[in-house]
Amino acid sequence: MKWTSATLNLSQVRKTYQSASSMGKTFLLLSVATFLLFVLLGVGGFVQARWMTASPVSSMKGLAASVSNQFFIDMLGMEVPHLNQDHKKFTFSQHNVFNFAFRLMTDINPNDPKSLIASEVAGMDAGKTTLLIAGSATNPSEPVEYGPKQGALDAEPKVEPMPSATPDVSQEPSATTNPAAGAGAGAGAQAGSGSTAQPPKTAGANIAFIYQTHSNESFLPELKGVTDPDEAYSDKVNIISVGQRLAQNLEKDGIGAVHSNTIYPSTVRGFKYPYSYKYSAKTLQEAMSSHPDLTYFFDIHRDSASRKNTTVTIGGKDYAQIFFIVGGKNPNWKKNEEFANQIHQVLEDKHPGLSKGIHAKTAADGNGLYNQDVSPNSILIEVGGPYNSLEECYRTTDWLAEAISEVILNAKKVDAPVASPKVS
Repeated sequence: MKWTSATLNLSQVRKTYQSASSMGKTFLLLSVATFLLFVLLGVGGFVQARWMTASPVSSMKGLAASVSNQFFIDMLGMEVPHLNQDHKKFTFSQHNVFNFAFRLMTDINPNDPKSLIASEVAGMDAGKTTLLIAGSATNPSEPVEYGPKQGALDAEPKVEPMPSATPDVSQEPSATTNPAAGAGAGAGAQAGSGSTAQPPKTAGANIAFIYQTHSNESFLPELKGVTDPDEAYSDKVNIISVGQRLAQNLEKDGIGAVHSNTIYPSTVRGFKYPYSYKYSAKTLQEAMSSHPDLTYFFDIHRDSASRKNTTVTIGGKDYAQIFFIVGGKNPNWKKNEEFANQIHQVLEDKHPGLSKGIHAKTAADGNGLYNQDVSPNSILIEVGGPYNSLEECYRTTDWLAEAISEVILNAKKVDAPVASPKVS
């Protein structure tokens, strides 16, 4: 009779136990570390939002807002194949991952050759430090800020401005042609005999100031023979007309407005594009001295992006989209963001997709302040891009004026003194 013997290999058991114990300790350590990381992130975000006035570029709020819905859809698409239908736009495709890694390491955008020299050439820096604070789900993209080509501002291009199609709006302001004009006495006076401005609801005070730091920014559809967006600059047909339109509409809504039609390249001796905000800062100071009631300040620009990134179709008509820009170097940027967000929210409620949101920038042409330290109600607004027409910009400006008027008049109602009860 055979006996079966069994032996216990204590050495092997000991090794298995030690391996399991090591894995358990590693898992526990990783779990605790992950938990502490999230706790620190939460505490850091709370402290920053509550007590710190750091640059918005480091804002946790901005980080969350900058992640698009498509990012999360693509994450699900990695596990659910039918959600990943467009491989070219797939966030985690080899092409996109390579571009991200390359930009992270070199700060150069492979899809934009200009970025190779943009950081070294004054006026070409596209504001690389930009962050979405509040956005819209429609056509998400970032603002692009490239300066004019060398010589584009030296003299007016040898082309004739094209006659702009009559916008489908109540009144079309004419393009500004007086390069020597400074801050006007009020938009109502500039509107001409056809103005239907009502008596100001601001007790006759001019409280809104509209100006254009990059005054020569123009639009290709308005410039005959010009096809290069880097040459879309003119001292005859430019962004000043959009600013004038805004001032006229605010006057019609009863908001006393002052509009500057100063064209800096034509009026500043030795003009240098990188110093544009220094020139417009002087305009601001002069306007504030002449009109002490000025409270709201709007610097009107246009973007430099392609048409598909600056245009939205609403009700069968094309509109130039809007960006609100907040200067991250302003120590009180949160107040400016709050003001911009009020206007953005009104537009989102009434005309979804017209506003592309609020972006913060800490560096563009060495600025990042944008003169927004003069008032918590000072913002920079980009209307359309070089491929938009004035007609499209006018349509947008009419709705923008309505939103601004609503915000300002609501603010005045809140600030209005409470009437004392009558004593019988």
